[in-house]
Amino acid sequence: MTLRQTGFHSRTAALGARFDEYAGYDFPSQYAADLLDEYWACRQRAVVIDLSPLRKIEVTGPGAARLLQGTVTRDLDRLADGGIVYTALCDESGNTIDDGTVFRFGPARFRWVGYTDDDETWFADKAARLGLEVSLENSTDRLHNLAVQGPASREILAGLLHTPPGRPSLADLGWFRFTEGRLSPDGPDVLVSRTGYSGELGYEIWCHPDDGPQVWDLVWASGKDKGIAALGLDALDLVRVEAGLIFKGYEYEGSEDPFEAGIGFTVPRNKEADYVGKAALEARRANPTRKLVGLESDAAEPFGHGDAVVSGSEAVGVVTSGVRSPLLDKSIALARVAAGSAALGKTLEILRAGTEESASAQVVRFPFYDPDKSRPRS
Repeated sequence: MTLRQTGFHSRTAALGARFDEYAGYDFPSQYAADLLDEYWACRQRAVVIDLSPLRKIEVTGPGAARLLQGTVTRDLDRLADGGIVYTALCDESGNTIDDGTVFRFGPARFRWVGYTDDDETWFADKAARLGLEVSLENSTDRLHNLAVQGPASREILAGLLHTPPGRPSLADLGWFRFTEGRLSPDGPDVLVSRTGYSGELGYEIWCHPDDGPQVWDLVWASGKDKGIAALGLDALDLVRVEAGLIFKGYEYEGSEDPFEAGIGFTVPRNKEADYVGKAALEARRANPTRKLVGLESDAAEPFGHGDAVVSGSEAVGVVTSGVRSPLLDKSIALARVAAGSAALGKTLEILRAGTEESASAQVVRFPFYDPDKSRPRS
């Protein structure tokens, strides 16, 4: 299988990144000799993260709004032009098949950003069933994105982004909003969104892959005096687990509803419009059997995906993601457990797969880091 390369590949390779396969791309997993150097750069200064493997689908036409309103869980009637919303995509049984974001450019133009090319087929099938006039275009190959995350991210981009009259400046850009302009007066055209996957103040720059090297160079030069670094997939896993952010294939694998996947907030109680899985989700909300929880343990080594969670002699759940938190100096995990074992403060036990090792763990509030999301909102 020939792996694709992102528009930033020449720059990530020049930094000596170790590459692994991710979603069909040759993707940087680690840059620094010590992973914690990347981690602390994100938490204390700023990092750039190549997130281009995310799949992008342009949804346009007279039936675009109705199609998305009838498929995603969030209420898009509440989404204004220039806004973004994070949402779940479910099947008729309420199982999460993908999570992602919807960008609204206008009443007949939207963009879906998710994890799989299968979403395009999913939307096309629903449009055909509803008889909607909609155009679907997979734009992944012509739209790559570089995240700029960390406390210094706004300073780094403030002098770079030039927006035309009528478009929000970077200083005026609210959380989960986007704007369009140029990076430097004569630089490439970009879309900049105030979004991210780190738990920090941050932005994403969306550009044509041909402009990737110039976008990288401009951001890198602007951030040089602020200690900017590059962050790969391995360190990204550390920051996203601390921030309680889920990952497809870990927090959900095809038979979990959004409540069990830890994103129940994407299923509003007051969305009047019908959508795929709505009835099943309301029934599952009323009678929950499993819940995603945070766990803290004193184990020196973190537990990982698939490790069992028990209460007494009874198996009650499974670890979905686990890391050793540098900030908290604790092993933390996200775990899907039986509803009866999900109360805050409850003591459970984690068993490491393939060994006799176990550790006591306590159910705690998550996100573990900045649970009120004051940093990305700042």
